[in-house]
Parts: sequence; structure tokens; C-alpha cells
Amino acid sequence: MSAIDDLPPLRDVIREHSLSARKSLGQNFLLDLNLTARIARAAGPLEDSTVIEVGPGPGGLTRALLALGAKRVIAIERDERALAALDYIAKRYPGRIEIVHGDAQRFDPRPLLDGAKAKIVANLPYNIATQLLINWLTIEPWPPWYEMMVLMFQREVGERIVAREDEEAYGRLGVLANWRCETKILFDIAPSAFVPPPKVTSSVVRLIPRAAPEPCDRRMLEQVAAAAFGQRRKMLRQSLKSLGVDPARLASAAGVDATRRAETVPIPGFVAMARELADIRATK
Repeated sequence: MSAIDDLPPLRDVIREHSLSARKSLGQNFLLDLNLTARIARAAGPLEDSTVIEVGPGPGGLTRALLALGAKRVIAIERDERALAALDYIAKRYPGRIEIVHGDAQRFDPRPLLDGAKAKIVANLPYNIATQLLINWLTIEPWPPWYEMMVLMFQREVGERIVAREDEEAYGRLGVLANWRCETKILFDIAPSAFVPPPKVTSSVVRLIPRAAPEPCDRRMLEQVAAAAFGQRRKMLRQSLKSLGVDPARLASAAGVDATRRAETVPIPGFVAMARELADIRATK
């Protein structure tokens, strides 16, 4: 019996269903149910919440979410081997878990939500974590169908998500994430907590969508950030040339000197440059 429910310990579940973690699927199983409960609690009260979980594997976080009262969990699992273990959890919590066998990068949960908001809570597979986050951050229209994301990443990725200007990790991901969300690293998890242990520390990151981010065309913002950080050691007057417009005009719109580098420009500056780029292209 585990610390949070009357289901078998996760090591027994993994052994019974031959769930050795596969590197090709980005799997590292978190077996400490106290830690999975801590992740679940980070998403706030769950009693009235539908939770989207990606990559549940043997179900440690799934069990924590349900034990802490999640009204409904939609668990998206690509690995067919894990389905039997998840079905066992479904029998313990009848009517509260829906198991989707598929690729989270191609799955749209909105038809299952009946117009209600959800929370995304997941120990994301490392090999698709960043792309999944970008997919969720670029949803249109905005605000999105989720009210909060509590996600685990490699520490280096977590630092990039929350980074702001003048921080070493600041880049395209930080601009996009902090433009559209309030972000925070909540806590770290050591490699020893996982099977198999990854080579790096992991971080649990919370992202709360902003109801009204500073207005600009999201695609223009992504293009400006990509150009600026694509040559991050160069000044804006050089790195922004790839956009095919006058870099000095973009920098002026942001109220910064074109001799500055991308990592010194705050997010409102990137938003201003995106607006200017949209205006230039609209008049061509």
C-alpha cells in the first residue's frame, strides 16, 4: 500500500507490466508518491478541476491527482505498455479518469472539455517537452482552454522558460512564455528520484496565462525574437537584418539603441518591435 492510496507501490506496477523506461519515448519514471503529490498540490485546489496529464507512464502523478480530489483526469499516453496499469487506476477511481492512447503533440482535448477550462499537470517526456509547451503557448485565440500549467522540465529548460532580460538563460522561449503567462519555478527534483535517473536536475514550473498580454501579432513577435536571438552575440542592428527591414526602425520603436544585444531587451521592447514589423509589412 502506498502513502496516498491503497494501490500497489509503483515499483510493483512497473515490474508487473514490464514498464522499463524507454529513452526513445523520453521516459523517466518518478516513483516517490510524496513528490508526485507535491506536484499535484502545486496546481491548487483540484476538486472542481479537469486535469490534462501527458505521459502518465505507470501512473504515479495520475494517482496523486485523483487522490487529492481531481474531478476528472484526461491521461494521454503514447506507450501501449502503460495502458493496463492506467486501467487499473481507472477501476480504483471509476468515472474520474479518461485514458487516451495517442500522441500528445497531435491531440486536441477541447472536444472533451465541453467548453470548460482545464489544468495541465504533467511530468513531460523530456524529448517533446519544449515543443509541447510552445504548442500550448501559441494557441489561438487567447486566452487558451487551460487555466494553469504545472509542468516538469529539465532544469536548464525551466530556467529558459522563466528568464527575463539580462539573465543568461533569456531567449526566444522566455520572451514567448512571459509575454503570454506568469511563470515561476516552484521547486527542483533530484535525478535520484527517477528511474532511470536522468543526468540532470528537473524543475517543476508553473505557468498561468495572462488574460490580456500586451497586444501584438504573435507570429511577428516570434519572428523578431528568432532573428534577435538567432545571432545573440551580435547587436540588434546586425541580427535584425534577416527580417528584411531597417533594424534601426525596429529598435527605435522599442525605445532601445540598435547597438544593444537581444538579451538586454525586455519583453515590452520585443512587443513594440513586433508591432512595428507588422506595420511595415502591412504597408508594403
